[in-house]
Amino acid sequence: MKSFFPKHYEAKKVGTLYQPDLGAVAREAEHAGCTPAAHDKQPYALLLVDFQIDFCHPGGSLFVPGAVEDLQRTIEFVYRNVDKLKTVVLSLDSHLTYQIFYPTWWIDEQGHHPNPFTVIDSESIRKGKYRPVREVGWSLDYVSQLEQKAKKALYLWPYHTMIGGIGQALDPALFEAVHYHAVARRSQPVFLQKGMIPTTEHYSPFEPEVKVASHPHGALNTTLLRMLETHERIYVAGEAKSHCVLEACASMVRHFQATPEVIERIHFLSDCTSSVVAPGVDFDALAERDLAEFRKKGMQFVRSSSALV
Repeated sequence: MKSFFPKHYEAKKVGTLYQPDLGAVAREAEHAGCTPAAHDKQPYALLLVDFQIDFCHPGGSLFVPGAVEDLQRTIEFVYRNVDKLKTVVLSLDSHLTYQIFYPTWWIDEQGHHPNPFTVIDSESIRKGKYRPVREVGWSLDYVSQLEQKAKKALYLWPYHTMIGGIGQALDPALFEAVHYHAVARRSQPVFLQKGMIPTTEHYSPFEPEVKVASHPHGALNTTLLRMLETHERIYVAGEAKSHCVLEACASMVRHFQATPEVIERIHFLSDCTSSVVAPGVDFDALAERDLAEFRKKGMQFVRSSSALV
């Protein structure tokens, strides 16, 4: 049976820390016999959302159960289909110490910072249970906007994917696969940092939860959406299904609602993503509810083992 996987790939290393030999990966890729991606008559894109160490490694600060297996299936999807994928787009969740969804931004009635996984809504703020220590006016309005427009409350998270920290980096085995694809197809990967605006959450790679007109990344990234629209298929995987992957899909469905044929090009790799598990909220059930609506609008749901090849 033909092996789709290059010699450097070791499945047992997925979800572990190591220093890849990118020179060796590149040399192997140069002999893969692939045509340049620019020649593709049926251009396919792969959108990889936040496959970072803090989400994907068991020791990560916000580890998503199932992420290691998701990573392995995604990496093997890339290797099996390296000659068919034209463009690989990767988002990187990227945060600072003071952000509106971190405990540092808020204090309770006793003056203590609340614990991660605390839910803050407008009623708890009105009753004085929680109050912001920065950007007071904006913070109060922000929580109200979330409730009115997005139908959700503010959820505080543990510190994760901090800029410059090891948790922000991609899983090394995935980085090898991306590098291999880039060299084999002569196709530059597209990296996108998101989440650096202190005053808003930024789950979707395409837009923050609440727009911030004064910030260069504070609006909808129509440039990236237009680029993806030029592809015949857009495959989507990443972490977590319940948050950043879900919101990535929501942004695309909203943006392309006037052109439903584009929504039909979106292929959700259902076995390459998992939901956050946290106390008090069934995030996976909420995600499945929204994904079912996207399916009705034409989005495709496929498994990595049966897609392409």
